[in-house]
Amino acid sequence: MRKTVAVINFTLDGVGDHSAGLADSELHEHYTQLLRESDVILYGHTTYRLMEYWREVLQNPVSDPSMNSFAQAIDQIPKVVFSRTVKEFADRWTSARISSQKLEDEVKFLKQSAGKSILVGSPDLIIQLLNLNLIDECQFCIHPVLTAGGTRLFDGIRQRIRMNLLRTKTFKNGAVILYYEPVNQAR
Repeated sequence: MRKTVAVINFTLDGVGDHSAGLADSELHEHYTQLLRESDVILYGHTTYRLMEYWREVLQNPVSDPSMNSFAQAIDQIPKVVFSRTVKEFADRWTSARISSQKLEDEVKFLKQSAGKSILVGSPDLIIQLLNLNLIDECQFCIHPVLTAGGTRLFDGIRQRIRMNLLRTKTFKNGAVILYYEPVNQAR
């Protein structure tokens, strides 16, 4: 069975915001490799729109080769977008589709299919899937930044979830990825 992996950046004060971190070459290289080792990434509408920045980098490469490599990797991985309001994008990645199923049904179907890991890259989807006991691993990248505002990542958790620390990875810029496995969830 495929693993569902929650991948999110957040700040020391718990704000889950991809744009609040300290992205650098080392982090871009890490996430490029993660994308290449996975088969699909799930996004909510808001995060999908945020990630469209990388389409611009594809069309107009930047001076940082790690950003260009990340743009290529994010372009190539299939994306499944969940939205209650948007049913079709006029301008989108060719590797993206809007799910016609409920999140729970889509994830259960994907987990039963052959392939590599299923990444989940949106805070709302991560919370929903944790509440549904459908996350197998969490990769929380904590950036050494205090934002003093924003939505806290775990505000929507409905029950206590114990996590087992699998390993850590520290980056030169002070960011740390904590790899956790939810251990008290019924599967």
